[in-house]
Amino acid sequence: MFIILVLLNLLHPSYQNPRSFTARTFKMQQCDSGQICDLRQRRDAVGHGGVYEYLGGAPRHRKLYCATKYHLQIHPSGKIDGTLEENSPYSILEITAVQVGVVVIKGLFSGRFLAMNEKGRLYASAAFNQQCEFMERIHELGYNTYASLHFRTSPTSTATSRRRASAERLWYVAINGKGRPRSGRKSRRTEKASLFLPRVLGRKDHAMVNLLSNSSLGYRQTAHRLTARRGQRSSRQTPEALESVEDDD
Repeated sequence: MFIILVLLNLLHPSYQNPRSFTARTFKMQQCDSGQICDLRQRRDAVGHGGVYEYLGGAPRHRKLYCATKYHLQIHPSGKIDGTLEENSPYSILEITAVQVGVVVIKGLFSGRFLAMNEKGRLYASAAFNQQCEFMERIHELGYNTYASLHFRTSPTSTATSRRRASAERLWYVAINGKGRPRSGRKSRRTEKASLFLPRVLGRKDHAMVNLLSNSSLGYRQTAHRLTARRGQRSSRQTPEALESVEDDD
């Protein structure tokens, strides 16, 4: 009888593959403790940055400087554009890797995600979805390109005497020379509008980030207070500039 019990234990699947049994037990312990097993379903309850567990990594605070000399901005209204200002709060972004070579870009002061719909239009999404995933690649010139992961121009297999068969073409995030977003259908990898340089935050940018993290206000209220302060400073400097011009005359 004892020999039969030993043989049954040796034939048990958990004994043959103890690693799978350990992993399965650990996963069950995670679920039993009340946590959600799928990391992509976890949400950031704080809303002030930190580690996005449902996206799978710690975000990088950067500013995307386009080769057209504009910084990419994500507005709370859902608008995407470029700015020439060096210290705009809406140009401070959080870039988080979800897969190898795939990132999600979120506006720190708008709380919205950069997204591209099926028509190639850029917009700021209030919630994370598949349209917010972009492939990040390093260009030959040292810039980065960001192409939609799910939308692209499919290749055509039929070709006529006048028109050749087109190859598959990716849809890129692009800001033209006027600071306006370009449609992904019309973007090209080699164009200046599609080339971005991730810039490290400066001293003033870090001050704004610290103000947001230490403030009890939300994204929009903090950004509105910062933009209002900049407007007051510019209005104060205008009379002084006029007086200096009069003195020179």
